[in-house]
Amino acid sequence: MTMTAEKMPTVSSSEMANAIRFLAVDAVEKANSGHPGMPMGMADVATVLFTRFLKFDAKAPRWADRDRFILSAGHGSMLLYALAYLTGFEDVDLDQLKNFRQLGSRTAGHPEYGHVAIAETTTGPLGQGIANAVGFALGEKMLAAHYGKDIVDHHTYVICGDGCLMEGVSQEAISIAGHHRLDKLIVLWDDNEICIDGATSLSVSDDQLARFRASGWKALRVDGHDQEAVAAAILEAQSADRPTLIACKTTIGFGAPTKAGSEKSHGSPLGAEEIAGARANLGWHYAPFEVPAHILAAWRQAGARGAAARAAWEARLGALDVEQSKAFLDRINGVIPAAVAGLAAAFKRKVVAEKPGWASRKSSLEALEVLTAAIPQLIGGSADLTHSNFTITKSTRPVTPADASGSYIHYGVREHGMAALMNGLALHGGFIPYGGTFLVFTDYARPAIRMAALMGLRVLYVMTHDSIGLGEDGPTHQPIEHLASLRAMPNLWVFRPCDAVETMEAYELALARTDGPSLLSFSRQGLPTLRTGADENLSAKGGYVLAEATGARKVTLIATGSEVTIAAKAREILEGKGIGTALVSMPCCELFDRQDEAYRRGVLGIGTVRVAVEAASPYGWERYVGDNGIVIGLSGFGASGPAEKVYQHFGITAEKVAAAAEARLK
Repeated sequence: MTMTAEKMPTVSSSEMANAIRFLAVDAVEKANSGHPGMPMGMADVATVLFTRFLKFDAKAPRWADRDRFILSAGHGSMLLYALAYLTGFEDVDLDQLKNFRQLGSRTAGHPEYGHVAIAETTTGPLGQGIANAVGFALGEKMLAAHYGKDIVDHHTYVICGDGCLMEGVSQEAISIAGHHRLDKLIVLWDDNEICIDGATSLSVSDDQLARFRASGWKALRVDGHDQEAVAAAILEAQSADRPTLIACKTTIGFGAPTKAGSEKSHGSPLGAEEIAGARANLGWHYAPFEVPAHILAAWRQAGARGAAARAAWEARLGALDVEQSKAFLDRINGVIPAAVAGLAAAFKRKVVAEKPGWASRKSSLEALEVLTAAIPQLIGGSADLTHSNFTITKSTRPVTPADASGSYIHYGVREHGMAALMNGLALHGGFIPYGGTFLVFTDYARPAIRMAALMGLRVLYVMTHDSIGLGEDGPTHQPIEHLASLRAMPNLWVFRPCDAVETMEAYELALARTDGPSLLSFSRQGLPTLRTGADENLSAKGGYVLAEATGARKVTLIATGSEVTIAAKAREILEGKGIGTALVSMPCCELFDRQDEAYRRGVLGIGTVRVAVEAASPYGWERYVGDNGIVIGLSGFGASGPAEKVYQHFGITAEKVAAAAEARLK
């Protein structure tokens, strides 16, 4: 029998928390897989946050001025899914909870952005969520500086665990957050002193509150099972002039008779006997997945209480003049101004006419000068290599703690933190972030690059000093395996342009893409302009014939980036000997592989001798050159010396390329 609202019994906050606990416990038990301990321990904290503080509307989960909630401790995903069901998110019903961790369900083992509306980001790799959250909070501050608090005024809340704080990226992120005084960022730490191996004292003895305070944060400690104490701490954090860490002392597996406070409740089902004991201990006398109507109604009311705030915000947005409102919505929705296409075309025509010999990092700068002036949401930055990456432009001003209205972020020597923050900016909305470092240091940024690819985010990585051509810095800075490993990453487009025309083409393609990130790889050394026309974006094909053979084609030379110049000279040598040779530029293997077979065969010259040249690992190029072809590259690390001498030392020269082709014609 359905009770009317008037007859529903009063619901206690502990009952609401228990609804989270037992939905999580039951889902993990049914799946025979998962992490029940964290949702049981943090249920009280989550109840306070979602019923009293979080500004959200479950029926409109993506309105722009909602508070953001990030579950950095993504292994506790059933906490998030239980909250989604209880508060009324339409895409998570009981069937989704009952199919937790099953193939095809939206309730994946770790929260996935785009699968469930309540997930603001994909979490699981620890530390990524808290670092994303710093990007969210910085994004809020930057947009508020442009549009004012009537349009942009929201908090970013995070639940993190001990593992998140052990990961090194967390220090990079909290340092940036403290520096920028991100007062709308509040982190709720599940301080349960348990990790997978056992007590956290096995591996860490940090004073986390002192650590955060040293990074410019406010830090508080509360009993995470005292809901009033949690509420008071959040209220205090909301009035702080800096980001806040609230250490919530909790018991993992709270309520379980023998596994509470133990790693045994962390990563495996509790078992029927333990669950029965927990139900008895916490007074939850309901069947699996059953939430009594009065408790569910209280939760649904919490999920709907933000509707009024959303309506008021929509009214304020509607009260803006038409141009300002459109500008805000276009920015939030990632709309590229229509004028950009014409500006890019003019840039390419000018390059073809003037034929500069820029290093491709300089070509990148010149392209960015055009693009950043025309695209307000294009936000730059560098990991303390601004004047080596050439990422700052005349139209980009630094974002500072005192003035967030700029469009250039000095990330410091924090490649991992930079990439993870860029993900947060992209997820927040209103930003297309690009960030620079040396290509070799993608090793530091890689986990966050992978997350951008997994989530399908429009993020741009500007990676310079992309080969042994950086010369004197030597093998520690000369990337070898990096291009091959990055090309192996699903959903990441890797561009290695040969000149300024291809550079602008690469930027156009990366900006037009809305389903994944792009990495642009640029040289330190100068390169000639090789393209003679710019009416068509040839890089969109991934690879194309830059110069066809004179007469019958016998050899096909394939190259990327700075090595296209070497291959062009090798072509001249071979053509001079009467050997018909075509030159193929391959700025993006991922796009080339998408073309139909007839196009690819025509470009590669099936039946010709094919030689690929790239000053990096040859891994992966075999599929283009075939059994009778050869890849000119490096099988070991580089060496320190002037760029030209290093190329000669490793045999990556026009003469060697031509000789390799001739040898295979005999």
